[in-house]
Amino acid sequence: MKLLSGRDIALFIKERHALTVAGLSVPPKLAIIRSADNEAAERYLRAKSAYGHDIGAQVDTYVESAGTMLDRIAALNADPSVTGIIIQLPVTTPELTDAALAAVAPAKDVDGLGPNSPYEAGTPKAVLWLLAAHNVDIAGRIAVVGQGRLIGRPLADRLEAAGHHVTRCDIHTPDVGAVTRASHMVFSATGQPHLIKSQMIMPGTVCVDAGSPAPEFDPAVYQRDDVIITPNPGGVGPMTVVSLFDNLLIAAQQAAAQPRR
Repeated sequence: MKLLSGRDIALFIKERHALTVAGLSVPPKLAIIRSADNEAAERYLRAKSAYGHDIGAQVDTYVESAGTMLDRIAALNADPSVTGIIIQLPVTTPELTDAALAAVAPAKDVDGLGPNSPYEAGTPKAVLWLLAAHNVDIAGRIAVVGQGRLIGRPLADRLEAAGHHVTRCDIHTPDVGAVTRASHMVFSATGQPHLIKSQMIMPGTVCVDAGSPAPEFDPAVYQRDDVIITPNPGGVGPMTVVSLFDNLLIAAQQAAAQPRR
């Protein structure tokens, strides 16, 4: 088994990000908005806040109700001191999710989830960086299990845009195992622990766990010596935080390059 760890790579990129921030006249500011009923987000918020602190970026968190979230987004859009805005999913309803993501100004949509964002979505970007850092080529038949808007769907979109053949699986797929057994690469992003069993994976498969917080590949998969796999934790997760802040620094550099009025 070959493990595709993201921790050391994330630390290397963090050092470069810190140098980038040190070279800016004004440190970037990231605003994170979460819904009042999303207490599970605290783990992810702590990771993002810690990363921002380490590289010298300011991270502010806003806890909003369904009735105040869109007003908060509008205020942050208009605030010139705010470099980037992200909506910590999930929020209260699918309708509010759509409205909130669409309301973020494209120039500040550093999570890349809005309809007009110029930035690449965080987790797909993290996955591609992780594979590239370990010299793993994207090739062959690809399965993306899970089609959520945060990870699975944009990841499949990104792979297809690069010319790869992707089979998308979701809750309506009658036999996910048949798809994964025929695939050379399996990306899982369902939020379902241990969903992908060992018998669903053929020898030599590249297994990428883009879900969280619990591993989506069964422990038996990690005991095999004929697969390439990302650990969870320590695989895609650290790289996702890195890719978010990479987008934030791109936004900061672009803002700094704008002529002053």
